[in-house]
Amino acid sequence: MAAMAKILDVKIMFVAVVFIGSFFDGAVGARTNILEDIDIDLHLKRLNKPAVKTIEKEDGDIIDCVDIYKQPAFDHPSLKNHKIQMRPTGYPTDGDKKALGVPQKPRWRKSENCPQGTVPIRRTLKSDLLRAQSLESFGRRRPPQYTFATNNAGAHENAIVLVKGDKYYGAKAEFNIWNVHVEPKEFSAAKISLLSSNDPDASSIQAGWLVHPLLFGDSKTRLFTYWTGDGFNTTGCYNMICPGFIQVSQDIVLGADITPLSTYNGSQYVMDLLVYKDPKNGNWWLVYGDKEPVGYWPSSLFENLDKATLVEWGGEVLNIATGGIHTTTQMGSGHFPSEGYGKSSYFDNILVVDESNTYRAPEGIGAFSDKPQCYDVRFDGIKTGKNMGYFFLYGGPGRNPNCQ
Repeated sequence: MAAMAKILDVKIMFVAVVFIGSFFDGAVGARTNILEDIDIDLHLKRLNKPAVKTIEKEDGDIIDCVDIYKQPAFDHPSLKNHKIQMRPTGYPTDGDKKALGVPQKPRWRKSENCPQGTVPIRRTLKSDLLRAQSLESFGRRRPPQYTFATNNAGAHENAIVLVKGDKYYGAKAEFNIWNVHVEPKEFSAAKISLLSSNDPDASSIQAGWLVHPLLFGDSKTRLFTYWTGDGFNTTGCYNMICPGFIQVSQDIVLGADITPLSTYNGSQYVMDLLVYKDPKNGNWWLVYGDKEPVGYWPSSLFENLDKATLVEWGGEVLNIATGGIHTTTQMGSGHFPSEGYGKSSYFDNILVVDESNTYRAPEGIGAFSDKPQCYDVRFDGIKTGKNMGYFFLYGGPGRNPNCQ
């Protein structure tokens, strides 16, 4: 409380100084800019926790090694006295198989590591905040009911495979990683999504890769997560931009770029992700590759996610439709499923986790595309092996002669 009072005193002092200056020289615009800078600096202090060590990557990203108990998650009111769970109490059983492509994970290290007892967190910069519509909206998605037809906020378009109506306690898949063209204020993602329901205020967790110039300031392919407890209305954010997700991995950074990437008719590199509920304490874990825990969303973040009733795998783009025409933002590899494996993007071995913490192939699975002429999905009901999950192709170029 004393620290907050001190910050407020500093801010008030700045306001007073600037006001006096403006009284003499009429610099109202300058006063406004300084006040905005103060707000931005305070916001950056909230987002970026003190670093035990800082590592600068060749690509410009700055990685802060933050004390594991001082990471952003513990600013959440429900986590003030939370004891970190360093590993899941048990992993789902059965269903592991060799991936079709070469598994990859975000590469952020040079020759340095974060010290024991710390976790690597990508630093948020002032330039990141300046690209956002507002400080409050930074790192957050708008609710899906907002569309470009009503307020120019953008329409979310999907090409997915989904399963619903049962009780799902997790989902996994291997899916190939691409870098695609994305217009400046849009994004393109490949992800696994678990939702408590299909209601507008549903709780949900997402994980996968995306290209998001507005959020990250570049066109690189990056690992991402997202969570919300109320349908993107007031809770949740990407990665660790708001309090919630607790990281335990010293090797994986949310928001880090991923290399190498798949190439058209060439080598295929995949992301292997699992999101599931710990059967003993109810926390929702993110696991990368071969049982490598990244971290978890504590069950206290969600009022209605004791289980998922809807699971989705596939691609999503934000289409702002600048000038009233469809975006050129690409999904997946930027090529339609009709071009086949190695050219189109795919998901392989898609599985759900049941109440007994066991993998199983989804039942009653179906495919859906908002605009097949722009982004399509091809699901032929092909399983990748005995007791394994399904395989499907998806994606597309966006605007084309059939998609305007």
